[in-house]
Amino acid sequence: MAKAPVAKKAAAKPAAKAAPAAKKVVTVTLRQMAAELADAHGMTKKQAEAVLNDLVERTTKRLKKGEKVRFTGLGTMEVRKRPARMGRNPATGEAIKIKASKKVAFRVAKELKESV
Repeated sequence: MAKAPVAKKAAAKPAAKAAPAAKKVVTVTLRQMAAELADAHGMTKKQAEAVLNDLVERTTKRLKKGEKVRFTGLGTMEVRKRPARMGRNPATGEAIKIKASKKVAFRVAKELKESV
């Protein structure tokens, strides 16, 4: 008759130092920015929202034309062309052709880089 193994009690481990809590990333919406802008400049929230929405529309229109848009102190936006290239399907390893495309690139201004 074999004896059943005796279960050992888990040794109490000293409490490990808790990892620093990751900072919660807050996303600010255009509407929230408009509210702050309205408070700072004595305008209504609707007016501030209209100004910001117009800024977005005009920026989009300029980028579609192929122009660069520079926001002094913030950065520069431009459309860059990506050439067609060969890639691989990660599931099968099969070679696939990726067609040419355009992407919006944002280059951060020196002032913003240094302040952050």
